[in-house]
Amino acid sequence: MRDPLAELAELEAAGLRRQLRTLDSPQGVRISLAGSGTVHNFSSNDYLGFATEPIIAAAFAEHLQRLGHGAGASRLVCGSMAAHRQLEEQLADLKRSEAALTFSSGFAVATGVLPALCGKGDVIILDKLCHASLIDGARLSGATLRIFPHNDLDRLERHLRWASETTGPDGRILVVTESVFSMDGDTAPLMEICRLKDESEALLLVDEAHAFGVFGPAGRGLAAALGLESRIDLQMGTFSKALGLSGGYLCASRAFVDLLINRARSFIYSTAPAPALAATLGDALQLMAGPLGDDRRGQLWRNCRQLEPKANSAIIPHIIGTNEAALAAAESLLHKGFLVPAIRYPTVPRGSARLRVTLSAKHESDQVQALQRALSEIALTSAL
Repeated sequence: MRDPLAELAELEAAGLRRQLRTLDSPQGVRISLAGSGTVHNFSSNDYLGFATEPIIAAAFAEHLQRLGHGAGASRLVCGSMAAHRQLEEQLADLKRSEAALTFSSGFAVATGVLPALCGKGDVIILDKLCHASLIDGARLSGATLRIFPHNDLDRLERHLRWASETTGPDGRILVVTESVFSMDGDTAPLMEICRLKDESEALLLVDEAHAFGVFGPAGRGLAAALGLESRIDLQMGTFSKALGLSGGYLCASRAFVDLLINRARSFIYSTAPAPALAATLGDALQLMAGPLGDDRRGQLWRNCRQLEPKANSAIIPHIIGTNEAALAAAESLLHKGFLVPAIRYPTVPRGSARLRVTLSAKHESDQVQALQRALSEIALTSAL
């Protein structure tokens, strides 16, 4: 039998052992980190600064008093409450879809939706850099998997042609991509992907996790920014990033959503999220889509362009290479007062360990400028 201590030692030797950090303060652009004191936080996905927004906190407290903090059971047993239905109706309206379904997390969306929609005899085609939850969901489905190199449209087209020729009349072909990729911060060529999937009569699932709240009118996402919402069959995302809360969603046709209610195991067999959380998410959606959201998006993009004039998103990676060098760079930044963790395999491919910088609308210009200096100093030291 394998010894877990030996496995941990192997991870340590490879520079791949992870350890949890403890925060002694609420989430924010300045946090108190156990053992390191107060540091500038450039590692959070709290893009709009909603994680500690007083309006949202007050709404959550009011909803807790009114609705309680527990749903009691799964949605199909007795846990489906008016707050859940209202949130889904509001979300579907915002995302211009027929219907929406909410889950306990983004991971639960991916691992519930893909196996519910695809199985033996179907084909799922994924971008190589898709999030781990999408990969796990595809594997759980039992469908035939095909991977195309990141944003490689020629390979995607070949995979689609092969799938069209080999899939039976009742088979489904599902293309899966992210709109903004979580570790590289670049965007998918959604216009071209939509064209290819239409030509092949395939379905398209787009994960908008890192675009929701950041791109498009009212923060609806990259699909909305490009005018493609009606051409994307399944749009998923999370409430844990720009909205600053927790949970995940899937927007699609009424028929697909009804099918998921009956087949998505991560939905069927999970206790429903707290009704107070669902009601608060509805309030957060209104803020995101309104003037406050517009102001925050404007400030976020100013911060992104200050740090990196060619920034494609709020995620700005600094590729370093080896695990050891990335860990050393992250430790150096921490000593300078900046939390920017090292991202390593298997989150990113081997040999591409990096610092993953994420910006928030709440960062001040002088914080961004200070991080620029610190990153330049690390780069200069590495070059010597």
